[in-house]
Amino acid sequence: MLDNLFVFQPAPWTGQRGTHGSELPLEDVWLTSDSDVRLFSWFVDAGPQQPVLLWCHGNAGNISHRLANLVELHRHGLSVMIFDYRGYGKSTGTPSETGLYQDALAAYDFLRIHKKVNPKRLVVFGRSLGAAIAGEIVRQRPAAGLILEGAFPSIQSMADHHYFGLPAHWFLDSQFNLRQKLPDISLPLLIIHGEHDTIVPIKLGRQVYEAATPPKHWYPVRGAGHNDVPFVGGRTYFQHLLTFIQKVVS
Repeated sequence: MLDNLFVFQPAPWTGQRGTHGSELPLEDVWLTSDSDVRLFSWFVDAGPQQPVLLWCHGNAGNISHRLANLVELHRHGLSVMIFDYRGYGKSTGTPSETGLYQDALAAYDFLRIHKKVNPKRLVVFGRSLGAAIAGEIVRQRPAAGLILEGAFPSIQSMADHHYFGLPAHWFLDSQFNLRQKLPDISLPLLIIHGEHDTIVPIKLGRQVYEAATPPKHWYPVRGAGHNDVPFVGGRTYFQHLLTFIQKVVS
């Protein structure tokens, strides 16, 4: 199977936090997922009463590539837990769909058990591939809300668009079928998508929205592609994010 070529694109750790890292109170956290898998993560604390965002990133890079986004979230008063899946950055192991779900649940359990985070102030965020992972978390654990950005219904839906309907199961083990998970999710949901996303076309994001159960909100970001949504959206993007979060955690 070709999952490690088409689905998982981890980047090794460079050891650099850069200027953005110096702006944040980053706490290094090591998580245990399976008995032989250790995950590297960061927790950024904005205070004991602030909302907490559990962030599931996309299929490429590692958590150090999200530092600029973390700075903005923290600046807006959010605590954030971001973790690298197995095989990404410093984390050990080899990526797989089942493994990534286990990794995300380990991050959630760390917040609940070690940080004593009440689910009523916890919002799960998933970007791109991380949307299906975030969806799996809230299927199995309580939370106040769910935010999906650049989401697609399934790996097959991506194959339908990019590879003219080639059956993905012929060459991939991974399905990441978010559409199948959505009927089991009744949390308040915010779905964000860049209008000019060429990697995950906005029509796929709209399919995710249509498959979701209410309460739900659709927010297309004008002029944005796939990876630049927070920065193109700017102040309006963060206002949408914060309004949703404040509503669901209050």
